[in-house]
Amino acid sequence: MPRFGATWTVALLLVVVLGGTFLFCEYLIYFPTIFQCSWPVVSHGRGGNDVDGPRGGDASEPVRAMVLSDTHLLGAVGGHWFDKLRREWQMERAFQTALWLLKPEIVFILGDIFDEGKWSSQKHWEDDVRRFHRMFRHSPDTELVVLVGNHDIGFHYEMDWFKLQRFEKVFNASSTRIVTKKGVNFLLVNSVALHGDGCPICQSVEKELLRLSKDLNCSLQSSQTGGSSGGSLTDGCDGAQMYPPTPPIMLQHYPLYRVSDASCTGQDAAPAEERHLLFREKYDVLSKEASQRLLQWFRPRLILSGHTHSGCEVLHENKYVEISVPSFSWRNRNNPSFILASVTSQHHSLSKCFLPEESTVIGVYCSAGACLLLLLLLHCLCLKGLLQCLSLCLLGKHKSL
Repeated sequence: MPRFGATWTVALLLVVVLGGTFLFCEYLIYFPTIFQCSWPVVSHGRGGNDVDGPRGGDASEPVRAMVLSDTHLLGAVGGHWFDKLRREWQMERAFQTALWLLKPEIVFILGDIFDEGKWSSQKHWEDDVRRFHRMFRHSPDTELVVLVGNHDIGFHYEMDWFKLQRFEKVFNASSTRIVTKKGVNFLLVNSVALHGDGCPICQSVEKELLRLSKDLNCSLQSSQTGGSSGGSLTDGCDGAQMYPPTPPIMLQHYPLYRVSDASCTGQDAAPAEERHLLFREKYDVLSKEASQRLLQWFRPRLILSGHTHSGCEVLHENKYVEISVPSFSWRNRNNPSFILASVTSQHHSLSKCFLPEESTVIGVYCSAGACLLLLLLLHCLCLKGLLQCLSLCLLGKHKSL
């Protein structure tokens, strides 16, 4: 009986350790990690987050926006089934836990939603879309806004109308537009089409950006003239769509032009050995010309971009702040993160929320495995010692007879 009792005790411990480790690593670990994150408080004083515009009270409740990037849902060609399962489960649990704990009003994903959208067949595309909607499901109280990236429709030389319209149809919106929430203008830019070489998609996107620039500038001018339509400031604004009179927050996949990540710091910056690598225009970052045009057209109070998979803060022309948002997936970095933004019509404040590190989860699994092996080894040694003791006792009794 002792032998069988010890065996069942060890078996029960094995089940408890295995089950507990799995439950912690696959579900529970996301809660204490994301629970440490909180929405930043918007400061109403003059400072780096203030914007030029009408002064006065800004008593409105801030928009709570969650910003993530580069999910790269693996496709049928280059995605191994286990890699796909592991990374997608991590993103699903992280996203669903963040929604439950933080309750954002709006979520932006800054492109490269899919890894193989640039070449996937219609069947594989539909499968990728189905998985995306399952992973990033959300309640009607949260608005999900998705931007286009180069992996969704291809680099500039690969994109075509079919891929772009297929993407826009899935997310039921144009890839270049303004989303307004509580008096805050969020400008969404199709940065893949900003090569300035006169391609048909490029021409269409630039035409739409010019129209949006005119609408925003006319909205600002109208507020400065008290809404009068006859002043010189509003000449040429007939037919313009009016938006809240504040500079926009600009969101796009490609970062604005910068030489490298040499000035980037922080735990989510690119590895030290990669920070001094020079960026290629129109591939790693937008061209100088496209970057200057966007700043000139919109004069944004904040720029949020993705693509590099690493975090960075850059100040353009000593005036325009750009934040590069790291990848949300373990496949691209060990410590994914996302941005929490509290935004009012005149102010904004940002904080960063890190997800569990993949190395931590692997370490927990390895530690649990080592404990199980040690437990089995001790059990075998104890069992062997018990058998030897019984053998000696029986042998001693036999000799005494």
